Amino acid sequence: MAVTRPTPGAEEREPASRRARGRATMREVAALAGVGIKTVSRVVNRETGVSPALTTRVEAAVKELGFRPDAGASALRRADGRSSAIGVVVDDVANPFAGAVLRAVEEVALKHGTVVLAGSADEDGSREREVAQAFVDRRVDGLIVAPSGGASDQLADELSRGFPIVVVDRSVAGLDVDQVLSTNELGACDGVAHLAGFGHRRVGYLGDLTSISTAQQRLDGYRRAVVEHGLLCDDRLVVADLHGEANAEGAAITLLTELPPELRPTALFCAQNRVTVGAVRALRRLGLQREVALVGFDDFPLADLLVPGVTVIAQDPRAIGTEAARTLFARIEGSDVPRRTTWVPTTVVRRGSGELGPSDPR
Repeated sequence: MAVTRPTPGAEEREPASRRARGRATMREVAALAGVGIKTVSRVVNRETGVSPALTTRVEAAVKELGFRPDAGASALRRADGRSSAIGVVVDDVANPFAGAVLRAVEEVALKHGTVVLAGSADEDGSREREVAQAFVDRRVDGLIVAPSGGASDQLADELSRGFPIVVVDRSVAGLDVDQVLSTNELGACDGVAHLAGFGHRRVGYLGDLTSISTAQQRLDGYRRAVVEHGLLCDDRLVVADLHGEANAEGAAITLLTELPPELRPTALFCAQNRVTVGAVRALRRLGLQREVALVGFDDFPLADLLVPGVTVIAQDPRAIGTEAARTLFARIEGSDVPRRTTWVPTTVVRRGSGELGPSDPR
C-alpha cells in the first residue's frame, strides 16, 4: 500500500491561512489581531460595542486564519442566547410555490446573519409536529410555518411561551399569531369570473384537500363566482380532495368524458398548481387543449411555454416570504405590536388557455 508523506519543510512554506484553515481557534484570532478574546467574540457574534477599527482587524484575522465559529457554542456565549438560525416548515420544499417562499425568507435571513433550516410536512400533521419540534430542539430563534392543520396545539404551546412564530399560506383558526396569506377566495372568484367573461357557463372545479384552509377558501371563491355570474351550479362539476398530479389527471378525464354531454364542462378551474399540471395532461391526452379553457391557481414552471400557455391566478410567493421573514425577525428582536394578518393580493396572468371560448355554448 502506498503511503504519502509530507515533503520536509512543506508546512513552513505553506501560507498561514491554508495551514490554519479549519483548525484556528478564537485565541489565535485574538493574538493575530492584537485584541482580547472577548473582542473577537463580540465581532464574530455581531454584537455591538466594538470600534470599526478593531472590527476591521478582527475580521482580517478571521479571514487570514480561516476561522469558523462553533454555532452551538456561540449561541451559549451570546447574552441573548440566540442561535442565528430559524426554521421553515412547508408542505413540500420541492413545490415551486414553497421553494419561492423559502428563497425569499433566505434573502432576508442573510441580511440578519441567520441560517435557514427547512423541512417538509407532506400534509401530515404528525410529521409537521416532528419537524417543528426538531427545529425548536435545535434552539432556532423562530419558526415560519405553512400549517397542515395537525400542529395547531404545538404552535399554541410555543406561542404561549413567547416563541416567535409566523404562519404563511394557510390560516390557523383560534390562534393569536402573525399570518401572511394570499387572497385565496377572491383570487378563485376572479379566475372563474375570467372564464365566465369568455362565455363559459359550465365550469368544472378540481381542488386540493378540503382539510387545508386555502383549498376550502378557493372552493368558496369558485362557488361564489358561480352564483354571481349565473353559471351552472351542479355538484357533479366539483371534484375536491385531490392530491397530486396523477389523481388530478384522472379526475379531469372523468369530468370531460363520463358526465352527460349537456353537463360536461367547457372550462376547468384548478385550485392548486399540481392539480393544474394534472389537468393539462388530461387535456392533452384527450386532444382538448384548444377546446376546453383552463385557469389554474398558482403559477408553475414552463406554464408560459405550453401551447396554449396556461392562464393562472398567480400568488406572490416572494412577497409572502419576504413579509413573513421581516415579521419574524421583528418578533425575535422584541417587537410587541399586536399580531396581525397581512393579505398579499393575487393577480390574473393571461396566457391563452383561459381565453378560449366554449366550442359548445349550450
